[in-house]
Amino acid sequence: MPKYYLYARKSTDDEDRQILSIGSQLNELREYAQRENLFLLEEFIETKTAKKPGRPIFDFMLKQIEAGVANGILAWHPDRLARNSVDGGKIIYLVDVGKILDLRFPTLRFDNSAQGKFMLSIAFGQSKYYVDNLSENIKRGMREKLRRGIWPNWAPLGYLNNYKEHNIYLDPEKAQFVRKIFELYATDSYTLSSMVEEIRRWGLTGSMGKPVCKSQLARLLRNPIYYGVFKFNGEMYEGSHPPLISKKLFDSVQDILDNRHRNHKPAETKYALTGLVKCDYCGCAITAEKQKGHIYYHCTKKKGPCSSKKFLREEALLSQINEAIKKVFIDDSTKDKMINRFDELFQEESKASSSLSQEVKNRISEFDAKLERLVDIFIDRQITQEEYTKRKAKLLNDKKDLEGKLKEIEKSGGGWLEPAKQFVTTCNRAGSVAWQEILSPKKDFLKICGSNLILKDTTLCVTYKKPYDFIAKSQGCPDWRRGRDLNPGYRLSPV
Repeated sequence: MPKYYLYARKSTDDEDRQILSIGSQLNELREYAQRENLFLLEEFIETKTAKKPGRPIFDFMLKQIEAGVANGILAWHPDRLARNSVDGGKIIYLVDVGKILDLRFPTLRFDNSAQGKFMLSIAFGQSKYYVDNLSENIKRGMREKLRRGIWPNWAPLGYLNNYKEHNIYLDPEKAQFVRKIFELYATDSYTLSSMVEEIRRWGLTGSMGKPVCKSQLARLLRNPIYYGVFKFNGEMYEGSHPPLISKKLFDSVQDILDNRHRNHKPAETKYALTGLVKCDYCGCAITAEKQKGHIYYHCTKKKGPCSSKKFLREEALLSQINEAIKKVFIDDSTKDKMINRFDELFQEESKASSSLSQEVKNRISEFDAKLERLVDIFIDRQITQEEYTKRKAKLLNDKKDLEGKLKEIEKSGGGWLEPAKQFVTTCNRAGSVAWQEILSPKKDFLKICGSNLILKDTTLCVTYKKPYDFIAKSQGCPDWRRGRDLNPGYRLSPV
């Protein structure tokens, strides 16, 4: 009397979705064994795909059969035993050599004869054909998705999967935080570690609900999907999803990431105002130390002897920083006048920007035509796969640059009106920044509006950036087109 192994399998792959669950298979097979008076020696349960060889439980079961422990198998259907030619052939071989005397399936009758083995091989062949055909359909669907610019995997942080339309869309909760990550990192004031700490302070988590780690942040900052394109299997595709940032911002972040290994390590400061000012005499950084309950700032003298021998108390430095910030302050009334003037200029320049916008659109159309021609010559085998991938990536990136310029033109009527409004709004914030007690916002604000901050003995000297140079001088309602052509900056000494 044959001794049978009961074998039940159900993987999580697509082709097994319509197969009975493990529990249902066991119930059906046990009832069948009782009805047919089969002697079940042991039950084996596996949850691994049978598309390729290498199922540990299945292989162990066959070794036991080869050793003569059992000589029969009970399964729901032949496709539960094998969906690949190696495993299917192994079972037929064991039947040929008499190691397997009987195979039982509630859904198929098997006879240990030439015709029975022929029908079994057909059943195994159908199972393999099903898998192969399904694989081709999946690959074809994947290629179509990529042609349409649809991201085919799990949505990255900042996006969500739309399971109905099979694409991704902006996550209303997390997208703004991802955009902020790029904007903050582009200031070159954060390392990956400090950025991770900032993200954890926000409470932002990844798709699995876990905190964002350093390696995940590094991948996020390198991922081109956020400006509208993506890489899949080494090839670049233009995405149909809404971009989260501009390519200009993405490129700025890449420059910072690329240069970080060149000894570019922002100083980890113990005191709030270090890392901001340099010595006027030798160019070294200004450091701080605590003496008798007070914090004093002075030159590090790392380059050798320095003429600066004076120490400046933090309160005195803070007072000069506040004065420097107040110099760019614009009150609410002046701010409103300037914003209104900008709006008037926007109307005047809308006609000029329209023609410029059309010119950029024409260039974008030229890139679309180039991409089509590139596909044609690749299909005609005039270029290699490697050359095609390289050229396509460059064309897509150049096209994205133009699309970014087009958005700037359409948004600000020439590319400078919107930044001008932002500068005025920033200057309007100067008052609240100068009068608050927290030190870090003062430091950040001074970095935005000033450059080349130096300490000459006990005097802080600031070079204001070009837009602030103009705004600080003019408290009226100027013509920005005249103002933007002024000198790059001037030095206030003393503040």
